[in-house]
Amino acid sequence: MVKVSDDAIKSVGNVLNDPNRPMKERFRALFALRNIGGETAIKCISECFRDESVLLKHELAYCLGQMQDTNAIPVLIRMLEDANQDPIVRHEAGEALGAIGDANLQSLLEKYQHDPAIEVAETCQIALQRLKWIQDESIENSNLSKSLYTSIDPAPPSKVVDIQELTDILLDENKSLFERYRAMFSLRNLRTTESIKALAKGFQASSALFRHEVAFVFGQMQDERSVPALIQTLKDTDEHEMVRHEAAEALGSIGTEDCTEVLKRYLDDPRRVVRESCEVALDMSDYENSPEFQYANTLLTIQN
Repeated sequence: MVKVSDDAIKSVGNVLNDPNRPMKERFRALFALRNIGGETAIKCISECFRDESVLLKHELAYCLGQMQDTNAIPVLIRMLEDANQDPIVRHEAGEALGAIGDANLQSLLEKYQHDPAIEVAETCQIALQRLKWIQDESIENSNLSKSLYTSIDPAPPSKVVDIQELTDILLDENKSLFERYRAMFSLRNLRTTESIKALAKGFQASSALFRHEVAFVFGQMQDERSVPALIQTLKDTDEHEMVRHEAAEALGSIGTEDCTEVLKRYLDDPRRVVRESCEVALDMSDYENSPEFQYANTLLTIQN
């Protein structure tokens, strides 16, 4: 972790927690805190759950999960248990708890695997299976948990390498979401035209949670071959907002002219989550097309 003084961390936290700051600056502050890590950073992030933005609170939960620090567990549990929170936030809290991977969370996740909000229920089902996988993990498969994208994934990639077999698993609605996620991450890692086409078929899945993960994976890959499918998803106003939001951020990560053009079109979308995602995505796109060394580190220069 980067060594930064508590005062500097709190200054970045002030940017994150300032509702008068542009969302793009607050996101940069969040990612800076995630990279710094430690109790002070977690405290700054946790305080921001009082914010009104569903998009921001969802991203807070995601970052806490990626930090894999057990100090974040109490606030994530509160978010998962709070039925007044948007399901998008609660789902991300459940996924974050799965990413931290503490075996003591099993009973909590079991409780919420049947939550009335389908996004929350499905997330907790996957998180439970990840906990079981961690407990059963052997030396032989330990490398599967190491993502090529330095992320803590909700599921490890499958051991299957055949694209057709992976595609069949990906699209099989009778299989568990955990197994289908494993196929998804294997297809991501292959990075071929065929695997990208297979992943795009995942947008036909019945689960909005699953479709949102397909968009997230495309954002990780930053491959221009996925742009048409992502644009189509963002344009679909009947699509679940969590899927459209993830498609927008994926387009921002790829950052081509086609991506920025369509993102600008949806800056005034009726759904707040979508329009804020487009704002953040355009900032990400600017970064992708700039000489900046690291997206989040620029925040250390705009603390005040």
